[in-house]
Amino acid sequence: MAAPLTTYTCALTDEQAAALERALRSGGFEFFEAPHTRLAARKNRLTVALYRSGKLVVQGRDTREFVEFVLEPLVLKEARLGYEAVHDPGHRDPRIGVDESGKGDFFGPLCIAGVYVNDHVLEAFEEAGIRDSKRISSDRRVAELARLIRRTPGCLHTVVAIGNPAYNRLYAEMGSVNRILAWGHARVIENLLKQRARMQPPPVRVISDQFAANKATVASALMRLGRQIELVQRHKAEADPAVAAASILARDEFVRRLATLGKQFGLELPKGASARVDAVAREFVQRHGPDALEQVAKLHFRTAARAKGEPEPPRVPWRKRPAPPVE
Repeated sequence: MAAPLTTYTCALTDEQAAALERALRSGGFEFFEAPHTRLAARKNRLTVALYRSGKLVVQGRDTREFVEFVLEPLVLKEARLGYEAVHDPGHRDPRIGVDESGKGDFFGPLCIAGVYVNDHVLEAFEEAGIRDSKRISSDRRVAELARLIRRTPGCLHTVVAIGNPAYNRLYAEMGSVNRILAWGHARVIENLLKQRARMQPPPVRVISDQFAANKATVASALMRLGRQIELVQRHKAEADPAVAAASILARDEFVRRLATLGKQFGLELPKGASARVDAVAREFVQRHGPDALEQVAKLHFRTAARAKGEPEPPRVPWRKRPAPPVE
């Protein structure tokens, strides 16, 4: 017999929030005003509140029925209730999440962040609706969540920011973005593990996105302390709250440093790589000269050659590496 469930919380995307509202209206819920909510509704013995942070709270004696027959099939599009221990038996384990920001941006640094979480920190993140920074369109919201993460009791964090001059030197020496990322991830892990005595309880693993085809790229870059803990690399690792929090801290650091560079050189530097970025890069070279570009941009991008009026390097055709043999 299923245990009584009177409260359920999760985080919703904007698309899921719209689906929730449709489900509530078609289900005969009565809407009402509540502080800090995007919507609030009640029906019989059930109250549903979606907060501006994206956190959804379902309360009442009919919670289980609502989650199983409305929320999961119509909004979440997946079965979650009661499956956490099956699909992710370590979902409450103390751990470190690592993620980066700025890799695909021509202007600005490369920032890698790490976040330690335990059970209490995970509860706080869940209530705040912490999610991957790429799913948050507002820099202001990223900054708000970054402040919340940094202030959460028991949460330890660190950020390694590789400024453009250093990034360009590393690329000239390593010849690969993935090698730079591997070094940055290893440095962040080492910096956090030096604070292991403050982690209660100590982390059992480190989780990061698998950005390289070969997992050994990061594993071989690990330093002394990093080699003493399990490293889990997987695609879409941002689904893990620790990695999502790291992505927010990394993005916040990137955005702030990009803005500082723009003020220093008197030009708003856009994110990403686009036609607008190309135009601003040309304007930057016209104002400050081609040599100054290394102070604000990643020179291996083809955008740099176009901005300087130089021939673009030949494109190297991408080839998928063969999968390693199964032992």
